[in-house]
Amino acid sequence: MKPFDWDDTKSKALERERGICFEDIVIKIEEGFLLDNIDHPNKIKYAHQGMLVVNVDGYVYGVPYVEEENTIHLITVFPSRKLTKIYLGGEA
Repeated sequence: MKPFDWDDTKSKALERERGICFEDIVIKIEEGFLLDNIDHPNKIKYAHQGMLVVNVDGYVYGVPYVEEENTIHLITVFPSRKLTKIYLGGEA
């Protein structure tokens, strides 16, 4: 897998607003908690994006990204009840 990169300002904002940052996601991926790598669900608006599906302490997060020539650029991180139900069988 290519190395990850991201906007540091966005990562800090995510940590403030959602309690998780890109660094946390990368650590979880390195620890083996990547559940899937799927096309972005909104293929019309975000056809150029993929989405990593990551288990973070028993809850699933979606991580949209753009694959660039040498890196995978992470765009945002969001908790997902729908993905948690699909991948972990939790309540939606």
